[in-house]
Amino acid sequence: MNPKLKRDFLRVADLTTEELSHLLAHAGAMKNERHHGAVRRPLEGRSVALIFEKPSTRTRVSFEVGAFELGAHPVVLSSRDMQLGRGESIADTARTLSRYVHAIVLRTAGHDRIEALAAAASVPVINALTDDHHPCQILADLMTVRERKGTLESLRYAWIGDANNVARSWVEAAERFGLALTVASPEGYGFHANELPPNVRQVVDPREAARGADVVITDVWASMGQEGDAVARRAAFAGYQVNRDLLVEANPDPLVLHCLPAHRGEEIDAALIDGSDTAVWDEAENRLHAQKALLEFLML
Repeated sequence: MNPKLKRDFLRVADLTTEELSHLLAHAGAMKNERHHGAVRRPLEGRSVALIFEKPSTRTRVSFEVGAFELGAHPVVLSSRDMQLGRGESIADTARTLSRYVHAIVLRTAGHDRIEALAAAASVPVINALTDDHHPCQILADLMTVRERKGTLESLRYAWIGDANNVARSWVEAAERFGLALTVASPEGYGFHANELPPNVRQVVDPREAARGADVVITDVWASMGQEGDAVARRAAFAGYQVNRDLLVEANPDPLVLHCLPAHRGEEIDAALIDGSDTAVWDEAENRLHAQKALLEFLML
């Protein structure tokens, strides 16, 4: 592959609004095809390296199945399977894998690691989660909103919880699409003011954020690597649970999103996850379709 032509997806802002809209539309078409048993394998004869330095359920399975269904061969690796886990540099790993595969997917901790991988690789690199961004999750989230609400624009969005990697990717999506997003976080757990575009507000009161919202989004209070702070975080986030009482503030029939895994009874009431109107399982399924559309977009 000509390195001048290669595209990476390390954060939502790496794609234009038009490209993101195209991906969402294509993901919806691919979902419909799959549900009707259609088989289309545009990546036949290609391979994708899937490197997981952090645990994964939905990301790993959706990427592995998605690559397979597109006709590509997924090569699943953890750092302990590779020389990367024994001191080989990110750059040398990227250069080597670029001679074997047609794309690299990495789930890791520091965002600088995936930036270094992308800088050295001559094939597309996809961020399957870093501490700073989780862009593939947001593709699935946006797809779910469009399915359930029929649009992305003209809706009000509320993020309730920590200003973590998923929240940061939502902020970038809001900037790209001009979405009205309000983030509610306790003092000390929010964004710096200079991280937010004009169409994103930050408040402390979760009820203020939920007021008039059409879409309410949350995530765990202690992300991977923050388990040692779990007790302090539970105390700080008391009152930030997404539940029926909070949703009284939202518009009728609000869409509730959670990227999973959930700590039931902490950031979200289990009754919302298990309710008949939940979107959480559609959201999880849409990881598969959104990532299939992304792989095809970047690899062809």
